[in-house]
Amino acid sequence: MKQSSDITTFSDLFCGIGGFHYAANQLGLECVFACDIDQACREQYKHNFGFEPAADIKLVRAEEVPDHDVLFAGFSCQPFSIIGDRRGLDDRRGTLYHEILRIVSVKKPKALVLENVRQFSTNSNGRALNAVLVSLSNFGYSCQWKILNALDFGLPQKRERVIVVGLLRPGVMDLFQWPKPIPNYKPLADVLEQNPAQRHFASETIRKKRMSRHLPKTSPAIWHENKGGNVSSSPFSCVLRANASHNYLLVDGERRLTPREQLRLQGFPESFEVIGSDSQIRKQVGNAVPIPMIRSVVEGVLSAHSQIKMLPRFLHSRRKSTKRHLRGLMPYLS
Repeated sequence: MKQSSDITTFSDLFCGIGGFHYAANQLGLECVFACDIDQACREQYKHNFGFEPAADIKLVRAEEVPDHDVLFAGFSCQPFSIIGDRRGLDDRRGTLYHEILRIVSVKKPKALVLENVRQFSTNSNGRALNAVLVSLSNFGYSCQWKILNALDFGLPQKRERVIVVGLLRPGVMDLFQWPKPIPNYKPLADVLEQNPAQRHFASETIRKKRMSRHLPKTSPAIWHENKGGNVSSSPFSCVLRANASHNYLLVDGERRLTPREQLRLQGFPESFEVIGSDSQIRKQVGNAVPIPMIRSVVEGVLSAHSQIKMLPRFLHSRRKSTKRHLRGLMPYLS
């Protein structure tokens, strides 16, 4: 679906290898700014999009960021994730949302889409998420958030993420519709390579040891082996993780996922060219966003904004005033 609103440009904060970029490009949007502190990600991004991201967002003045219509940000998830230590707001990376708010407060994009792990909604009793929502409201944004699962958008991967959507006008979020899940799950077999390189396979000794500990119910299946050596299997992949050195995802207990298979699990196209080592791409893909899921959300944003353009501005003010008036009456109505 081509976008029909006047949203045509985007900025891509904490861009990684470009999941947001692909989703936005598919809808006809043009990137005007990107940044990521990881050099390998920046090189991968430039190689595939021909666009060179800036490095540390903290060194970028908001005024230096080009004007843009929509802001995307999948900020660092390690402080909040299950695989991390869940330090949340006590981790320097856990307060990177301040950098997003700094850019938003100056550039005031028409819309924004933020992404983080499910635990972002509960860590520190939800303080980080609430701080983001309150700040965006103070900047004039209507906001909603929801937990979405990549499994519901045509990817054989159980990956739950908090998605925050904001529109720059109060009282308009009823125009935004969250995407509906795709009815049938995509099978794991659809993303597996037919002849993976031998380097991805475990030795015969290790494979026999795993087989002695687990009897799968389906094949092909993703086996998950944790630090303690416990093995479980599923017809769908567990979430791809960036720094899971002791959590292995294995195809039928025999081998690791190849870089191409990992990219497919996130919805990256076959045209995406991999540069760097297998370990680098594993980390990069683990930090990426599921492209079909993000695209569906952005489609909803574009649709909502095309409707907002048709509404008289006074209607938003009246809607906001009416809500304030009703809140004021609640003590007397109860």
